[in-house]
Amino acid sequence: MDADPGDGRMTSSRLRAARLEFDAQTRRFEDVMARLQATVNRYEDGQPQRERLQYSAFARLQARLDTMPVIEQAKGILMAQNRCGPEEAYELLRRASQRANVKVSVLAAQIVAQIASQKPQLAG
Repeated sequence: MDADPGDGRMTSSRLRAARLEFDAQTRRFEDVMARLQATVNRYEDGQPQRERLQYSAFARLQARLDTMPVIEQAKGILMAQNRCGPEEAYELLRRASQRANVKVSVLAAQIVAQIASQKPQLAG
């Protein structure tokens, strides 16, 4: 059912749906972060640092743990701006990173920094 742009109920419904999706994404992100941190902790407890750094899997895991928050933030920004789901937001981010020839995490950090530097807009 399409409503005219002035229909507050449809906007409210969309906002609720977006909030529910955002909350679900947050829970999934926190679960992944907890599992990654548990893996890192198990790995760190068993080997000296020099040995740990020799394994590229550990380095990739650590890099993902470090870059995941900013990528998720950028996805949230793109979801809000484009009124799309998380998969589409990531695809937008991925394609833009390929066009610009920069890592997804670098582009994500730029998006988050740009939005964070803007003055807040008050609802009218």
